[in-house]
Amino acid sequence: MRTLIAAACLASLILATIAAQAQTAQPNPKSSAPAKNQAVSLRATGPFDVKIDPQPADEKGGGAAIGRMLINKQFHGDLEATSKGTMLAAGTGAKGSSGGYVALEIVTGTLKGHTGTFVLQHSATMDQGVPSLSITVVPGSGTGQLTGLTGKMNIIIADGKHTYDFNYTLPENP
Repeated sequence: MRTLIAAACLASLILATIAAQAQTAQPNPKSSAPAKNQAVSLRATGPFDVKIDPQPADEKGGGAAIGRMLINKQFHGDLEATSKGTMLAAGTGAKGSSGGYVALEIVTGTLKGHTGTFVLQHSATMDQGVPSLSITVVPGSGTGQLTGLTGKMNIIIADGKHTYDFNYTLPENP
């Protein structure tokens, strides 16, 4: 149980430190669609609520050294959606320490009037208190009106509140 709490603290610490050093993601110029389905670069922002549910250690999946958590989010603003996912984390969560987390979450809802689903892939590390975070749309994961979606999301935590900044491209005619 102590490892699960430490892993949850580590994930929160990584996100909070990254929030203090927020970086704007740049769209990948290699991800442009063919001329007939020209992609449009867009930006979505808004708040979100997140619930993290620590899970028991799984000896087959690394035991107590790897914390496992379920993620449930409710996005508001330009992205009106819910998400469900799984996070794996390692590290103590102590200030100035090192560790990391990975996560996958499926997002279901409406992005600026376009309805569908897509998957976000998280990868974050903390190296002696220095954070690095990448949240990317899994290529080919978009469905419905979000087919062809690509992009990168940034998470900002300020005063205990979570917001997202999502730079993405979407084909004009998916």
